[in-house]
Amino acid sequence: MSHVVAWLGGCLFAWVGSLAAIAQEPASPVTPAPADPGGASAPAVLDQAAPDARMAWWRDARFGMFIHWGLYAIPAGAWNDATHHGEWIRDTAQIPVEDYEALKAKWNPTAFDAARWADIAAKAGMKYVVITTKHHDGFCLFDSAHTDWDVMSTPFQRDVMKEIAQAFRARGIRVCWYHSIMDWHNPDYLPRRPWETTRSSEGADLERYVKYLHAQVEELLTNYGDIGVLWFDGEWESSWTHERGKALYELCRRLQPNVIVNNRVDVSRAGLEGFSADRESFGDFGTPEQTIPAQGLPGVDWETCMTMNGHWGFNRADQNWKSAAEMIRMLCDIASKGGNFLMNVGPTAEGEFPPACVERLEAMGAWLAINGEAIYGTSASVFTELPWGRCTVKSNGSGTRLYLHVFDWPKDGRLVVPGLGNDPVKAYLLARPDTALTVTRAEADVVVGSSGNAPDAVSSVVVLELAEAPIVYRAPTIEADSDGFVAKLEVRVNHASPAIELRATTDGTEPTARSPQVIAPLVLDRSATVKARAFHAGKPVSRVVERAFSKLEPNAPVVPKGRIAAGLAVLQVRGAFAQLPDFATLTASALRIAPTVELIAAERREDVAHRFEGLLHVGDSDYWRFALTSDDGARLWLDGALVIDLDGLHSEATKVGGIALRTGFHRIVVEHFNRSGNTSLGLRMGRLGTELAPIPATSLAHEP
Repeated sequence: MSHVVAWLGGCLFAWVGSLAAIAQEPASPVTPAPADPGGASAPAVLDQAAPDARMAWWRDARFGMFIHWGLYAIPAGAWNDATHHGEWIRDTAQIPVEDYEALKAKWNPTAFDAARWADIAAKAGMKYVVITTKHHDGFCLFDSAHTDWDVMSTPFQRDVMKEIAQAFRARGIRVCWYHSIMDWHNPDYLPRRPWETTRSSEGADLERYVKYLHAQVEELLTNYGDIGVLWFDGEWESSWTHERGKALYELCRRLQPNVIVNNRVDVSRAGLEGFSADRESFGDFGTPEQTIPAQGLPGVDWETCMTMNGHWGFNRADQNWKSAAEMIRMLCDIASKGGNFLMNVGPTAEGEFPPACVERLEAMGAWLAINGEAIYGTSASVFTELPWGRCTVKSNGSGTRLYLHVFDWPKDGRLVVPGLGNDPVKAYLLARPDTALTVTRAEADVVVGSSGNAPDAVSSVVVLELAEAPIVYRAPTIEADSDGFVAKLEVRVNHASPAIELRATTDGTEPTARSPQVIAPLVLDRSATVKARAFHAGKPVSRVVERAFSKLEPNAPVVPKGRIAAGLAVLQVRGAFAQLPDFATLTASALRIAPTVELIAAERREDVAHRFEGLLHVGDSDYWRFALTSDDGARLWLDGALVIDLDGLHSEATKVGGIALRTGFHRIVVEHFNRSGNTSLGLRMGRLGTELAPIPATSLAHEP
């Protein structure tokens, strides 16, 4: 085997044929504390019986205001000859810390009026506000006892957070804080910016910085009353770890048990959007940035944050504003996928919202004043796709209301609602609730009469009232852990509506009303193509879906050429890779024997690649599934076959693949690279139908 060194100490090798599953404990459930419209309030007591209660207000709110404000508003995006900067200006313009500190003496936003800001948010229909208490530059907009790099050391000398909390609460808007984990000003924060070659890190103490971070979070959750959300950011650098994220999350929940914390408190998350399914992850909701997930994030609370133009902080030159119509439709789209919309405003250095922002927020508020019922407190659409717009849903006792957000008003006067099995008891425009609309059925579809012009050129809302839960005619799903198997395979045929009958075949024929009804998972013991179709009242109401499954002959084991020793051989190379390199063309900068597929502390660095090589022993002939987790790219090879390809630049992600293996040794190769930020690598495995667990050291070997 190439790139292998002799084992540095002989040892006997023991084999185990099965892996132990690892169980994760769920997070402790809580109930929310009563909102405190005034000052500070005592922390609530944890209630183990109500896991979703503290999220209830946030799920109902749907629409919030993000505010990015700080010293970076003073240059307004301009530094030297460039005008493209924003809240990252200290980094993007490479401003030395002493030069940036000079901005503190210029901070005097005399036009700042928290009540004016709160009025704008309230009229826009926003239900909560998230404001930067401290961004990455470390400057604090609140009165902190732990630094003079704050607003109280400026000519302004007013606690912005105190005024925000009072003004927004007075208008019934939940107060939430943004706080940066990263801090480019604090001398103890590491790492330095890459270009800060003359700023020494000698004497820097990261643990001392973490204590400073905790102390400021304690101020924010102690001195300003009930806080709805603590929105962290800047966690992606290698100095922040899962253990530090866990401790920070637990601090927040201990100080205010009802506070909601976003997923950026932790590094064990799936990009910005959700959470890693295969490991402990802290945080309460995902944070897609500047994007709306195409299918939402089913099973995950999430919030899209977005700018009105191209910058979070105020940039005077950026006049590329989204239109009010575009943002209204974004709000409808996000709500239809079960998410929240956090729309950003970057105030000027004087403390005013740009007029373009105010105009657009006023337009959104005018639309919500009429149609807010179709946004607030709604859940995601029951339809997979609608050609003319979006749908939100709200339970109404035993019945349901479907809110149809019509972007493209039908010119022929027929609004076709595809695949709705219910006959609505009532239909009307939300803007004209006293005017009934006609409803007819066209086979599997419902048709709403929509004669006349659209009442709203941006989004007209049609309400359908149903007497029961929605029945939607859509194709079933065929789910299994794999397309291949060795002994037996469990196949699940599912549909979202319990009123739908599912019928399936495994002999290649088309499902009919006489085909077997699926009421339990199918168990295959031979190769087959499963075909399934949805039926309602004895009639087919969906297309036929199918999926092929193959019974496989396991790969034969390899015979080691000589003696074997514990662990995998590891090749390490340095380089600024954007994808996995060709290791055969590179020279190793380090080499060791690893007991498992994991990185040691010295290998968790930027611009590095690794290749683990050796033998994997499996105790049973079966179809084995593997889960590869990495940040950035990685690949898994077994017996020369590519089992998992997770190559490319990305944050931590996990991908699952499988292969049929016979009892014995099999050649294994795991490749990994990291460009920047956090570094992670992990591999789990398990037989088909079992939970995946880390591969024990006793199952890995190499040939010296």
